[in-house]
Amino acid sequence: MPARRKLKNISEVRRYFHRFEEPVYFVSATNFNLLGLDEWVKNLKFISYVDCYDGQHPNVFCPSEQPHAEFQSIEDINNYLLQHKEVIDYIERRGGKPKLIFLMFDEQTEELAAEIGAKVWFPKAKLRNRLDNKIETVRIGNKAGVPSVPNALSRITDYQQLLKVALKVGLGKDLVLQSAYGDSGHTTFFIKSEADFRKHQHEIIDQGEIKVMKRINCRGAAIEACATKEGTIVGPLMTELVGFKQLTPYRGGWCGNEIFANAFSARVRDQARAYTFAFGEQLRKEGYRGYFELDFLIDTKTRDIYLGELNPRITGASSMTNHAAFAHADAPLALFHLLEFCEKPFTLDIAELNARWADPENIDSWCQMVIKHTDDSIDRVTRAPQTGIWRMNDDGDVTFDRFDYHRRAVSSENEAFFLRILKPGDYRYEGADLGILVLRGRGMTDRFTLTERSQRWIEGMRKQYLAQPVTGELPEHVAEHAFKFQ
Repeated sequence: MPARRKLKNISEVRRYFHRFEEPVYFVSATNFNLLGLDEWVKNLKFISYVDCYDGQHPNVFCPSEQPHAEFQSIEDINNYLLQHKEVIDYIERRGGKPKLIFLMFDEQTEELAAEIGAKVWFPKAKLRNRLDNKIETVRIGNKAGVPSVPNALSRITDYQQLLKVALKVGLGKDLVLQSAYGDSGHTTFFIKSEADFRKHQHEIIDQGEIKVMKRINCRGAAIEACATKEGTIVGPLMTELVGFKQLTPYRGGWCGNEIFANAFSARVRDQARAYTFAFGEQLRKEGYRGYFELDFLIDTKTRDIYLGELNPRITGASSMTNHAAFAHADAPLALFHLLEFCEKPFTLDIAELNARWADPENIDSWCQMVIKHTDDSIDRVTRAPQTGIWRMNDDGDVTFDRFDYHRRAVSSENEAFFLRILKPGDYRYEGADLGILVLRGRGMTDRFTLTERSQRWIEGMRKQYLAQPVTGELPEHVAEHAFKFQ
């Protein structure tokens, strides 16, 4: 194919990446977010900190553990990896002009990438950081005509001042507060009394602008998209699993997703897709391009749809989006992100593609659940379940069936794919990610409660972990806090 020939359809895009010669690396704690993308892109490899596969995945490279400062974030992990001699040697040995993609990165990551002659295939960290601000998300949504839950944006000094801010714009006294940055499970506060405020005041007062929202009864939904020069490509609307105590210790914390054709009414699906397209077009005006995700809140009483959060990146829901039936029929959404950055000219009928992806016939049913340690305790893992295909027996017991690194190997609703995160020797503390469970079919009921099957799977996988009490002094990061691998 001539170097500058324009790609004109999905078939040509697929062929282009099947023959792609330049090395591409997804650098992160694990390869979970872009699981399977290596099957679509020749020369794509995963550089991971956690070896979820015990060395059995042919395209995952995990360097040996080296002394390092305690990690406080995924950015820290990526910066450690890009300075690791074994990683640098691996990239140099494979040659070419390396391209890097990440779940999370910062300006130091960009500097380290430049030092090894690699390009980061994402907008600049400075821009991503500005857009990742939940206060800025409201303002961008307003520009795009995408409404947020009735809110006020203000610095908060004390409870009485909070009430004045809320009452001035008619929000009432039953409030939800959200700070600018961080995982929603850690930075969302439900306040309807001064006692509630006192519990969280150190995370609210003097923390910059706070988003003060009217409290509504709502269901969470997520949708991923990719802003390209041809327009914004929009994926399917997914339900979100939020705050289930069987999965997470964090009230309001994300703990998984479902995808199925009729998860929402046609009106809700169409409105969410229209809002996402409009938001993506506004992101293009802000200078952003590539992969992003929006969380929506759907009022259970009025069915009104509100903008929740923006994640200007690949996310924990990306595995669901990129494995849906439409993705296999056309191409994974992540492939269009790579297309946007590879400097290959292309032209696509975005409206036609979006219409096809909106068709319920192109959506199959899957669920993923992120299982965290939910007890307020710390111990050390002595046994952990293997990554692969697990089977639920007639009596409800869960047993390991066979190794695999692809969720498509799940053949029925009695099987599940488990991606192990925490391994023997690791500390198990409140909020630690144990692993990710992927099931065919529904994970929740129509009332947004976990199905019996889901609960049996969660309980069955938890039983596969054994741990022993910790003696002596704890590592600082274990004693203080956790961060999510997704």
